[in-house]
Amino acid sequence: MRIWFIAGLTALASCAATPQEAARAAADAADQQAKLERELAGLTPGEPSNCLPTTSRPALNSDVYGGTIVFTASRDLKFRNDTTGGCEAAQNDRASLVTSTPNGRLCRGDIVQVVDQITRIPLGNCALGDFTPYRRAP
Repeated sequence: MRIWFIAGLTALASCAATPQEAARAAADAADQQAKLERELAGLTPGEPSNCLPTTSRPALNSDVYGGTIVFTASRDLKFRNDTTGGCEAAQNDRASLVTSTPNGRLCRGDIVQVVDQITRIPLGNCALGDFTPYRRAP
């Protein structure tokens, strides 16, 4: 019994982040937040909605900033989606977001999968949150 307890403690200790890893993760998070703020600079947030408008869906590009995905319809219209986390691997240039939508449009709760473009190996997934439109003021 005592051996199992020690083995369990050892396993838990190996999962703890070192101070250097924690500092690197905090710096990465701050970097992603700064990039997100630059992406949305000059745009005004609107009222969040459960789903993307159907008129915006076909021409969307997406960029991932930490746990946030920004769907770009045009220079003047972007949609911010704060996910549940898990899609951060899409920040890699070789990764793509893959969606499967039961109703034909992206909505809160839909699952997004991140896959490697070359190997097609899944790298992570996340659930979408509300879509907040960001528009350029006229």
